[in-house]
Amino acid sequence: MIEGLRRGKPAFLASVTDANEAEIALGGGADIIDCKDPAAGALGALPLATVRDIVGRVAGRASVSATVGDLPSDPEIMTAAAIAMAQTGVDVVKIGFFGEEDPRAAISALGSACSRTTKLVAVLMADRAPDFPVVEALRDARFAGVMLDTADKSAGSLTTVLSLRQLAEFLRTARTNDLFAGLAGSLRERDIAVLTPLGPDMLGFRGALCAAGRQGAIEADRVIAVRRAMDNARFANVAPETSVA
Repeated sequence: MIEGLRRGKPAFLASVTDANEAEIALGGGADIIDCKDPAAGALGALPLATVRDIVGRVAGRASVSATVGDLPSDPEIMTAAAIAMAQTGVDVVKIGFFGEEDPRAAISALGSACSRTTKLVAVLMADRAPDFPVVEALRDARFAGVMLDTADKSAGSLTTVLSLRQLAEFLRTARTNDLFAGLAGSLRERDIAVLTPLGPDMLGFRGALCAAGRQGAIEADRVIAVRRAMDNARFANVAPETSVA
């Protein structure tokens, strides 16, 4: 399990582009600060120096994760990128698998090179026919967790791409393999009450925190609104079984 999930499940991940946005996200109640460049793709990587600045500004007040970019599932390319990102001091390195190649060789290489010193989280693309059985390979490679996201941010929220039953299946598969499980992908504030009863370990946000879309700047009032909605949903008495019918 990823450290820093102080508020219980689901944790609130906020994707930020610089240290100032990290401060805003922390002030609004985010549990995990995620370093990402939304202008560079679904999982665009920030410059290593920017990630180091964010890690320094957070200074242990929350867990920090970082994406390595929209990369092909090439073992050498992914391993080099993960090692470089881990050296910035982040707690978690996120690796995206876009469904264009079989990721198992890359997963195995990443596990061998990084998993003993770095927490690795795989990101599967919900709009690219995600291969849920690959979660077993992630477990074998000693990944810490797995997330669902979307590659095409114009296609709508994760909840419009996969049904609640499919999302529940993904979460069950992750739990069966003892992996941290997160959901992201153009999530809006209204998605929180729908997804929380499924029991994800984390919900991730970017666009919902920005007035001008995911490439705009994070705004404090939007961060606070998401934090409040997550707290309200956590304490609502909604049974998971009624949410996936």
